[in-house]
Amino acid sequence: MRKILIIKTGYSETLDPEINGRSVSLGDILRTTVLLNLYKNDHVTWVVDERGLPIILSTPFIRRPLVYDPSTILQLQAERFDTVINLEKVPGICVWAESLNATRKYGFRYDPYEMNIDGYDFSQLALSTIAEKDVFGEIDNGHWSELLFKLVGRTWSGEEYCFKRPDYGESFGIGFNYRVGSKWPEKAWPRENWDLLRDLIKESGPPNVISWQPKEVLNDLNKYFDWINSCRIIVTNDSLGLHLAIALQKKIVALFGPSNPKEVHLYGRGVALFKPKPQTVHEAIKTLIE
Repeated sequence: MRKILIIKTGYSETLDPEINGRSVSLGDILRTTVLLNLYKNDHVTWVVDERGLPIILSTPFIRRPLVYDPSTILQLQAERFDTVINLEKVPGICVWAESLNATRKYGFRYDPYEMNIDGYDFSQLALSTIAEKDVFGEIDNGHWSELLFKLVGRTWSGEEYCFKRPDYGESFGIGFNYRVGSKWPEKAWPRENWDLLRDLIKESGPPNVISWQPKEVLNDLNKYFDWINSCRIIVTNDSLGLHLAIALQKKIVALFGPSNPKEVHLYGRGVALFKPKPQTVHEAIKTLIE
């Protein structure tokens, strides 16, 4: 059994130029779980920030989830791995990953001469994509999962996120995932649009039970997982809720802007819209209901 180490704390989004060690991108952690399809029969250790631990604990194929802290750093430095995949661009994490004992490494490393982030082997495509996003604000090299597989020298064939929650049945017809986290407030669709959409749904019939995203789920990930799971259709901003809906295989209407919908793959279960009007979203919901 091969020993695989994945370093994905959430401090930096894998294919985004922005690095912020004080906040955690939970959606980026979740969508990285697509890689686990490659390592189902291996001993996988995953290092994550404590705030992302509930996601990892709901993820199959991870034999050893570890929180990124001084103890973990020292422990893993004493071990040997077949493969280390570092998906963080924080310089200190890249230096640590470079020091680990492994036969093969993928992802990001720190160049001590240029004093910047570099990539191993197949990671140059990821770096070029980041550079393009930095300039153009969009991605044109393929879906995120496709690029992530290329980063480890493999070909993506439609594999889905690896995430599992108990199925308690669907209590609501449509879930409004209208809040976003503090990291990307500009991704929020205006509240007045949500209100107009609610009215359009009520007027058109047949009645659909609408559930507004509960405020408490932003502070309790397990409640967030269960709320998304309780809805048949999720209307969502480009946020953690979008990736949860993908992971839980819900029907989705995804609202993008300013982020670009080209990056996210909905696996044929949804519609991606860029800066839509409420009427457009309503029409998309009707197609999913039919």
